[in-house]
Amino acid sequence: MQALRVSCTECGACCAAFRVSFHKSELAHGEEPGVPPAMAVHEVANTMRMCGTDEAVSRCVALVGEVGKQVSCSIYPVRPSPCREFGQLAAVGIYEEACNRARSRHGLPPLPVDSW
Repeated sequence: MQALRVSCTECGACCAAFRVSFHKSELAHGEEPGVPPAMAVHEVANTMRMCGTDEAVSRCVALVGEVGKQVSCSIYPVRPSPCREFGQLAAVGIYEEACNRARSRHGLPPLPVDSW
């Protein structure tokens, strides 16, 4: 039996499960690219949060599509650092336990987790 492999563009569970907080320096300003200010709210001090990620039913405002089917990030090239850092090895079939926690919230089957 072959292990289940999933592309993040099929899943998107993490974008609809976790709070995404980041430093305000990652916001777009002037000609500098970054997270559109309209997609973030002030959290505390120098910390911002992606809109929708702190709701009872979490879903990032930048997530497009249906979780578990076909998704994309509407700001992918300028997404905040937590999004860039999460699941970096998923493309080669190495998944994090946090990925499975997010998947379980959406009734998706678990993926094989590497135990380095």
